[in-house]
Amino acid sequence: MNTDQDGGNAFPIPGLQNDPDFNGMSLRDYFAAKAMQGLITTRHPHHHGEDGPAQLAGDAYLIADAMLHVRGAQ
Repeated sequence: MNTDQDGGNAFPIPGLQNDPDFNGMSLRDYFAAKAMQGLITTRHPHHHGEDGPAQLAGDAYLIADAMLHVRGAQ
């Protein structure tokens, strides 16, 4: 995982942070999953045609990227 791009591991295991078999999800993926929960409650992906779910996922990652950007700026 590239910490500069994805925030590193969401739930690192002490002593195993650099072992790719134990990394789990990235902080970016974790933030996107949390953002998607909020997005799903405010809009239904089926109302936006075939691209609805993909648009929803893309928006979740845009939010995650913004969160990582602000987090890195502090």
